[in-house]
Amino acid sequence: MNLTVFIIVLVIYLIATILLGYLGWRRTKNASDYMVGGRRTHPYVMAISYGATFISTSAIVGFGGQAANLGMGLLWLAFLNILLGILIAFIFFGKKTRLIGHNLDAHTFPELLGKRYGSRAIQRIGGLVVFVFMPMYTGAVLIGAARFIEKSLQIQFVWALLIYTVIIAAYVFAGGIKGVMYTDTLQGTIMLGGMAALLILTYVKLGGFISAHQALTDLAAKMPEALVKGGGQGWTTMPVLGSPIWWTIVSAVVLGVGIGVLAQPQLAVRFMMVKSNRELNRGVLIGGIFILMMTGVAFVVGGLSNVYFFREAGKIAVEVVEKGNVDLIIPAYINAAMPHWFVYLFMITLLAAAMSTSSGQLHAMGTAFGRDIFSRSRYTADYKEERTTRGVISSRVGVLIGVLVSFVLGYYLPVSVVARATSLFFGICAATFLPMYILGLFWKRANRAGAMAGMITGIVSSLFWILFVHEANSKIFGIVNAINGQTSLLPAPWKSMDSIVIAFPLAFIITIIVTLCTKPMPGEMVESAFKKEVQEA
Repeated sequence: MNLTVFIIVLVIYLIATILLGYLGWRRTKNASDYMVGGRRTHPYVMAISYGATFISTSAIVGFGGQAANLGMGLLWLAFLNILLGILIAFIFFGKKTRLIGHNLDAHTFPELLGKRYGSRAIQRIGGLVVFVFMPMYTGAVLIGAARFIEKSLQIQFVWALLIYTVIIAAYVFAGGIKGVMYTDTLQGTIMLGGMAALLILTYVKLGGFISAHQALTDLAAKMPEALVKGGGQGWTTMPVLGSPIWWTIVSAVVLGVGIGVLAQPQLAVRFMMVKSNRELNRGVLIGGIFILMMTGVAFVVGGLSNVYFFREAGKIAVEVVEKGNVDLIIPAYINAAMPHWFVYLFMITLLAAAMSTSSGQLHAMGTAFGRDIFSRSRYTADYKEERTTRGVISSRVGVLIGVLVSFVLGYYLPVSVVARATSLFFGICAATFLPMYILGLFWKRANRAGAMAGMITGIVSSLFWILFVHEANSKIFGIVNAINGQTSLLPAPWKSMDSIVIAFPLAFIITIIVTLCTKPMPGEMVESAFKKEVQEA
């Protein structure tokens, strides 16, 4: 890499980002502007920001590397992301979320749930879940960006991590959600161009679509023995039904992330930023194309990287990178296979992907701290206090704390952790928030007691399964090993299942049962949430 050329490209990109962050700061006058952009966001900006926040280095670097290791079965995640994360989310969840968020004057996702059920406890617990567990996900995104910077610029990982983190923190701290949305739009547009170029260049490099995929199919015999024993049958074939790798792909990756996206606080809040359903309808096509290009291309190129490395080095992708770290596969492929000019473009693409997601995460953590956990207002108040600078200041304090914790985790998390940390957070959010979120939007009978019971069940069952049963995670924490010398409390197939397979259905059932066994909420509270439903229909 020509360092001079790269610095020029990087400076131009950073200047554009800083100017957009400054524009967000100039247009942020109160807490509503800082948290939900004044509720008047353009549909293109909303859709691209949603997609850019959703798709990060976790998808491109982390899950792209997992596709290189486990195969193109991960494309089912791309399908589910478009079906649930865009189509269902925008058309069904988005419209209801916008309606109730506007009616109840909610500014954050935990606040939306708390006000829907008339419970400050639900809002505070939701804020704590976001503030405590999201740094793990944010740290994974920071790693994905820093690894590519480290490899491309040949600098130490800690410096790459520090430089990147400081840049993100600056414009989130100052500009709030407007700064985030404006920069997301630029970054998402760059991501589209970069991923389209990556797909085209990969097929050109490998001799075309048919030749590339046939070559990958023919490499099945080279799949590592450990993966074959786990159920792997090659990179273009799904693993054996019910095998450990099948459960990893289906439960941890496809279901964990594909379903968990519906309950992501930093994404759901974007539905409350538009003034009408028309903007959500217009965003469906934009968001669908964006997610297809991001996840689909990352998973396809990840799998096909095996063909390139085998032709050039006689080894599959995971054997080329240091210590088998799958988080290094995509950066290694880009640097080895792509022309020099594309390395500059992809560097900016990856930075854009990471920055858009990291900024959304840091904003969500900041508002969770300032608005959800420590806000003193009651639901009967008009929130005048939060419209002053106090609510913004406390949120900025939360951003700084989130930055520090995420940086530390980004430095100390183990190798090959990007995809795992992402799926963990998505699974926890699905079990904690999704039952009460779904029922709160579509079932007026849903009440506070049921929501609280389901929320606690989701948190406890998720953590229990992660720490004691799901072997991929429990062996890292080592608690079970300290108790009985094993890596899981349960045998196969249970130990191969992600927590979402157990925790989400259990929390959903508990929410319904407790709701039916307890008193309905006061009619006026429910009607205040849905009061515009008839007129807008």
